[in-house]
Amino acid sequence: MAPASGGVAIAAPPVLLQPLPPPKSATVPLPPAVLPAAAVAGIAGALVLPVDRPGIGWLLAALAVAVAVAVANRGRLTWTNATWALLALALLSVGTFRASGWLFALCVPAAVVAGSLAVVGPRTVHSVLYDMVALPLEALRAIPWAGRGLGRFAGRRDGVARRIALAVLGAAVLVAVFVPLLSSADAAFAAVVTAVIPDLSPAVLVRWCVVFAVVALLVAGACYFLAAPVQTANTESPERTKYGLEWTVPLVVLIVLFSVFVAVRLVVLFGGTEYVLRTSGLTSAEYARSGFWQLCAVTVLTLAIVAAALRWAPNSTKADRLRQRGLLGALSALTLVLVGSALSRMGTYQEAYGFTVLRLLVEVCELWFGAVFVLVLVSLVRLRPSWLPRAAIGTAAVALLGLAVLDPERLIAEANLDRAAAGKPLDHRYLAGFSADVVPVVEARLPEPLRTCVLRQVLAGDTADGWPAWNLARASARDVPLGRCG
Repeated sequence: MAPASGGVAIAAPPVLLQPLPPPKSATVPLPPAVLPAAAVAGIAGALVLPVDRPGIGWLLAALAVAVAVAVANRGRLTWTNATWALLALALLSVGTFRASGWLFALCVPAAVVAGSLAVVGPRTVHSVLYDMVALPLEALRAIPWAGRGLGRFAGRRDGVARRIALAVLGAAVLVAVFVPLLSSADAAFAAVVTAVIPDLSPAVLVRWCVVFAVVALLVAGACYFLAAPVQTANTESPERTKYGLEWTVPLVVLIVLFSVFVAVRLVVLFGGTEYVLRTSGLTSAEYARSGFWQLCAVTVLTLAIVAAALRWAPNSTKADRLRQRGLLGALSALTLVLVGSALSRMGTYQEAYGFTVLRLLVEVCELWFGAVFVLVLVSLVRLRPSWLPRAAIGTAAVALLGLAVLDPERLIAEANLDRAAAGKPLDHRYLAGFSADVVPVVEARLPEPLRTCVLRQVLAGDTADGWPAWNLARASARDVPLGRCG
């Protein structure tokens, strides 16, 4: 282009386009044991995982995943990985002993979170939310990584892939020919084959394919993360504010407010209950119900405020640290009193209206909140709260595991039967909606014919388990004799 005046035109330097960096999946080498380990774990999961009910197969599939990841990543696992992995296995083992569907539905995502933290190990530069879902996220990201490895394996000049395929095909043909012949020759062998191999309907084949893909991808995702882990966090609390007034005034106001509430609660505790109920115009149960959910909300909001203060409030000077310890310590201690008050109110409410799954779960959540505030008090000693999020997640998983050990449906049934023995009404229809976990209590404590009527509803629709879906509670319940209902 000619210049506007008679000057010399200066050519613009050429724009050099920088090539985009290759994706991580293209630069991370694929360990040779990953593909075989993922395939074996996928096959094991497809054969043993009962997707429609709790059973021992969930634990076996999880063991297959854990062994596959350990074998494919020798030397990359630590005691931290092993601890979280054992917690995940313990949560999935609940399906072997408890028949409650809602309980196992809580254990499965908790096991996924524990498995993700087992893969991640030390906390990463990402948020704790990423660490909790790292396993399913990395499973999706590992698809091109495993695909490239599979393509390189299939393209090897020595023909190993072709030989393996021929070997697998030959073994499959022999099994398809000889298993039917041997089954028709011996009834006992046929029974074993029927127990191991279900009816190969299209639905079963689709389920096998889906489970194989999910389990194999989980193994590949874990190996992908371990092969190229993200950067671990090495700073305690970056980007803190320099001013403490914005934190001090609101926290002091909240502490004063909680102190007044606790003082009123102490008046009620030491003889003022009748006055409070008389002036409020409520019964004891109504008074408990009217305050429990509000106290739960207060606990959750306070926990969020404490977490924000630990993350962003200034602690660079000695005065800052002393102020943070004092304010957050007082707030946590007062919140523990609120947690105790909420639990007391729920106990009163349940004694009046009965025990349910929802009320029990809320009680467990309140107990977990109390445990988290105790952990906050511990973290204030050194003001290094980086371990606190994972400790809170770990205590939640342990609380859920403890609830499973206590057998929650059996606890609820026993508590409601105790109320009935004290002359209060029993909702036997609610009792009949439970799983086989309540069968021992119902069998021992309900009179006939109500006992048989409830047991028939509990066991209605229960079908025989294949060995992957074997469950102790369901197997024991089938041996209970039934009479005539009505």
